[in-house]
Parts: sequence; structure tokens; C-alpha cells
Amino acid sequence: MPGNREAIFSQTAVVDKTPLPASIPKVEELGTTSAPLMSASFFIGDRCRPYNDDFMLCKHEAAGKGELVCLKEGRRVTRCAASVIDDINKHCLIEFKSHWECLDNHNQQMWNCRKEEKPLNDCVFKHLGLRKVIPEVPKGRTPIHEQAFQRFK
Repeated sequence: MPGNREAIFSQTAVVDKTPLPASIPKVEELGTTSAPLMSASFFIGDRCRPYNDDFMLCKHEAAGKGELVCLKEGRRVTRCAASVIDDINKHCLIEFKSHWECLDNHNQQMWNCRKEEKPLNDCVFKHLGLRKVIPEVPKGRTPIHEQAFQRFK
């Protein structure tokens, strides 16, 4: 027999105020939403690959205990990503804003925003030397974002 009890929700936030060790470098959070991060993700991957690889290796070697052990590497990744976002904002703000707003308005679906993506890719390559590379594209095949005609099935 089902009962009629009221649901009880805990509305308190648990915050750990323990300061980090001095050996962990301080870093500001990116302070951006998912659309700008997705728009810049391939460029962040291009510039920050060595830091990402170090972080993932640390997490693998820590075998599940990487939260505190790998904070230093994680902070390096965050700092690198912040530098990419800052550089894109400095050199390609109009193209960047156009692309991430398109992503935001189209449920983060890249195929809807190819028209806005091309000028962003060109600007970032011209000013920062970073390029969008999709991993594991078959040899001899044009990546989807560089195709002149977009086909959707």
C-alpha cells in the first residue's frame, strides 16, 4: 500500500573550506558557459595537448586517487585553456561570439553552425596559428568542417 509522505530535500550546500596546500598553484576558473567552451574546444586541444596529456597520465598513474595528487596538472590545463579563451577574445571576438551564440541557440549542434565556424577557424589560424583538427579522420577524406557542401543524412 503506497504511503503519502512528503518528499524531504536538503537545500544546504556543503563547502569544504580547507585551504589548498601551498604547493598547488592558484588559478582562476574560466568563468565561461558550455557554448564558448565548445566553440573553442578544438583550439584548446591544439594548444594545451601537452598539459592535457600530463593530466591524463597523472590520473591514470594515481589509480583513482588523482583528485589531490593531480591538482597541479589540472591547474596547468585550466590556465592554458584560459589563455586560449583570452587570446581568441582578443583577436577574433566577433567571429568567436557569432559562433558560440549560434551553438547556444542550436542546442550545441556543430552542424547547424558551420557558416559561423569557417570565419572563426580562419581567424584563429591567422592570428594564433591554432587549427581545428578532428582526430581519426580517415586519410584522404576531407574533414566535415572543411567540406564545401554539407550533407546531412
